[in-house]
Amino acid sequence: MATPNSPSRASTQKRRAWPWIVVAAVVLLALGWWYARDTFSGDAKAGTAYAARVACSCRQVAGRTLEDCEKDLIAGMEMVSLSEDEETRSVTASIPLMASATARYKQGYGCVLDPWED
Repeated sequence: MATPNSPSRASTQKRRAWPWIVVAAVVLLALGWWYARDTFSGDAKAGTAYAARVACSCRQVAGRTLEDCEKDLIAGMEMVSLSEDEETRSVTASIPLMASATARYKQGYGCVLDPWED
């Protein structure tokens, strides 16, 4: 018989279940990330390449400021950050820890992407 101050059997079982629920949730999240990582990586590479090329053309061909060029990016690209190297006439777009791409201005060709390195 349970005393008034001792935990009931049901509450003890609930407390024992919580660590397993947390472990199961972490495992499911890890499996989901592992399954979708190639998709996320591919989307990040394509998005940064697009942003670098558009921003480079905006900056080097149209002569607008980089801040103004950021407004030309499509909705959903808020994670992409742009940086400029005025000496090499290039713009780099990056998504932290995922992908980055650089586009450089070449006379007669406009802005072209640097080759991707995996």
